[in-house]
Amino acid sequence: MTSYESLRIPVRGGDLIGGMWTPENAADTPPVLAIHGITASHMSWPLVAEYLNTRLVALDLRGRGRSNTLPGPFDLRTHALDMQAALQYLGMERVLVAGHSMGAFVAVCLAERASERVVGLVLIDGGLPIEPPPGVAPEDVPALVLGPALSRLSMTFSSRAEYVEFWRSHPALGPYWNETIEKYVNYDLDGEAPLLSPSSNPDAVVENSLELDGTDGYREALAGLRLPIEFLRAPRGLADQVPPLYSDAEIARLVTEFPNISFREIDDVNHYTIVLGADGASHVASVIEEQITQEELT
Repeated sequence: MTSYESLRIPVRGGDLIGGMWTPENAADTPPVLAIHGITASHMSWPLVAEYLNTRLVALDLRGRGRSNTLPGPFDLRTHALDMQAALQYLGMERVLVAGHSMGAFVAVCLAERASERVVGLVLIDGGLPIEPPPGVAPEDVPALVLGPALSRLSMTFSSRAEYVEFWRSHPALGPYWNETIEKYVNYDLDGEAPLLSPSSNPDAVVENSLELDGTDGYREALAGLRLPIEFLRAPRGLADQVPPLYSDAEIARLVTEFPNISFREIDDVNHYTIVLGADGASHVASVIEEQITQEELT
C-alpha cells in the first residue's frame, strides 16, 4: 500500500506543485526525486512509485502542470535550481534522482550542482545529448524533436472526454491504455470547458527543446560526473516507432563517449510506457532499487 501526499514548494516566482508517494513500511534508505519529461507532469510517476520500497517525490517543473504559471526563464539549470530548492525545503540530504526524457537532462544538471546530495542517477530514455540532423535550423529543432507533442500545446478541447479520446488515438499510448495513463491525461488539462488546453507552457517547451544537443557545457558536465549512472533505453520512440529516440548507432557512439554510464534496454516499451506502463515502471523501479542498495552497501 502506497500513500500519496500533495506538495507545494516555494521557489522563485511562486510554488512548485507535486506530490510524494510513501509505501507502507518504507525502507530507511535515500528517497527518490523523480523528474518528468518536457510536456509531462509529476503524474508520470505513480506506477514507478508503486513498485518502490522507498519514498518518491515528484514535482511539476516550472512551466508545466500546476506549476505552469511560474515565470521564466525555463532553462535546464533553472529547473535544477528549483529541484535543489525543493530538496532543501523538504530536508532531503541524500537522494537518488531519476529523470525521464528531458527530466533526465535536469537530473544531470542537478547532480552537477548538488553532488553532495545526489547519490546516483537513473536516466530514463533521456539525458544523453540528442543532436539534430546536419543542416536543420535552430527554429526547426522543437518540431523535429517533439513532433505532435509540440503541436498539441496549441490545441483546445471542449471536454475532458474529448482530450482522453485524443490520447487514446495516440500510437504510443492508446494500445497500452491503463488507469495511470488516464489520470496522467486528465491531470494535464488546464482551463475550463469548452476551452480546455494542455497545461504545458509552449515557451517553456521550446526553450528546453533547444538545449538537448549537449552544448553550453552540458556534455562535459555529464562526462565529468563521478557517481553511479544508469541509462535505460526504450526500444521504441515517441510514436511507438522504430528506430527509437536513441538509435542503435547513436547508442554505440554514446557508450564510447560516456564510459562513466551503464547502459541497459528495457524490453517491449516505448518512450512513454517505460514509466506509464506496468512492465516499464516495474523495470525502472528495480533499477532504482538496485542502485539504492549498492549505495547503502558502500
